[in-house]
Amino acid sequence: MLTENGCPKTALSIRDALEALEGRWKLLILFALSSGPRRFRQLSVEVAGITDKVLSKELKAMEMNQLIRRQVFDTFPPTVEYSITEHGASLDKVLEELHYWGLAHRVKIIGK
Repeated sequence: MLTENGCPKTALSIRDALEALEGRWKLLILFALSSGPRRFRQLSVEVAGITDKVLSKELKAMEMNQLIRRQVFDTFPPTVEYSITEHGASLDKVLEELHYWGLAHRVKIIGK
């Protein structure tokens, strides 16, 4: 079945998923948050190689897509914590399968 713009419906859903998760960092951020809430600095350390500017941009996009939640605590200075939402946690199986595929791919292509 095709949509109004001529795309198959299955292609549309895959495109929507890829748009929500696009980029180099979102899946790594979700993986880090899957083991519990993190502060910004913790995430910047766990997601090695990401700059603070890019991390901030990715977190805002993920919050907009309801994959993560940002909670500000009334402390001085303000404490901000990021956690995965139920919607974001629904990707756990995908992340796990991607992890195993990545391990097999590494062995097949790199030999390690």
